[in-house]
This record gives sequence, structure tokens and C-alpha cells, in this order.
Amino acid sequence: MKTLLPLAAMTMLAACGSAADLKPAKGAALPPAPYGAEATPTAKQLIAPSTQARPTRDDELLKDSEKRQPDPFDLPPQN
Repeated sequence: MKTLLPLAAMTMLAACGSAADLKPAKGAALPPAPYGAEATPTAKQLIAPSTQARPTRDDELLKDSEKRQPDPFDLPPQN
């Protein structure tokens, strides 16, 4: 029973991905072209995230090493 549970979980995880291209359901069509667009976007273009949805990451927080300025409000606690 202990080996059956991980096997079932792996089978369910393997089954949830699909390798086939996306297509509209039978009897349905893709949404109409956006206002001002030349053509109707394909299904692949519709699911691609925009730059605003997935911005690029900037790991460089501090480009130049600078000495920290003294903080006049960093005072020891009063008794």
C-alpha cells in the first residue's frame, strides 16, 4: 500500500500535462481580433504571457559599492 500511493501520485501528475496544441472546443471559435489588430491571434499567442505579466528580473540591486552614511535616527534605546 505504501508503494502504491506514490505510484498513483506520479501517474496522476504525468497525466495532467498535454503535449498537443490547444484548439477551441467543438462548435466554438477563437475570440475575435482585438480592436485595431490586423489579424486574429492564434491560440499559442493568446496564452503567451505579456512582458507586463512576466517582467524580466534584475538581480543587480547595488551596482556600485558605496559606504553607508551614518543614520542620525539610529539611537540606542532609552532606559
